[in-house]
Amino acid sequence: MAIQFRDDDDLKFLQFCDNEDLGILADILKGPEGDERLTEQLTHDERFSSCNGNYTSVWDIIAGELQLFGGDWIPNRFRGYGVPYRELLTDVCKQMKVNFNKESDISTIEMNLLMKVLEKSLDKMTEEERREFSKQFGLGIKDFAPNAVMLALQMAIKAGGFKAYQLAAIVANAIAKTLVGRGLPLLANAGMMRGLSLFAGPIGWAVSAIFTLPMITGPAYRVTIPACIQVAYMRQKSINKEHF
Repeated sequence: MAIQFRDDDDLKFLQFCDNEDLGILADILKGPEGDERLTEQLTHDERFSSCNGNYTSVWDIIAGELQLFGGDWIPNRFRGYGVPYRELLTDVCKQMKVNFNKESDISTIEMNLLMKVLEKSLDKMTEEERREFSKQFGLGIKDFAPNAVMLALQMAIKAGGFKAYQLAAIVANAIAKTLVGRGLPLLANAGMMRGLSLFAGPIGWAVSAIFTLPMITGPAYRVTIPACIQVAYMRQKSINKEHF
């Protein structure tokens, strides 16, 4: 059965995203080589299987597959498509115990999810790593306790600018390395690349720990959590495209 994309304003931006980023999202949905998802349908979709790596030509198939992972298998089969991205994202946030307002715009909810992952990661960093993290983000703080770093970063992101993208890239890169085996094909400044390298380990450890939690052990959440983070990164990259 061909995958159907349910019209969804929160995912339409994917058609303008970089091919490599769409490839990472597709690989998250499919699962790593040799450990493919039992419920995935991408590899069985004729358009996707014949796209020859041209993922921009099948962005809607990839988006449709993500929507399917957000819904139950039987209703999906009956409807022929999955659930809206907002429903999927808010469900992920509830499972992750993210503090969010369901009426917020989609990028704000995604940022709340990223901050939750970072919160868990900061606890696994040494004080020196938190010091370096704060330096990379230009937080200008002297207290490097996890709570202090989180508060400073929240304030910096609320002030606007490039920091929301930086955070999304660092978290998504760590997840891609952990789950897909390769990082994001990022072209960014030297400081950004250093940040990606420095924090891939601590954030990757946090991601691995998250996936051992009983509430996350179901196969759907092992797909939808990293997929939402990848989409969040791609959205921030799209928003900040003038920096590239």
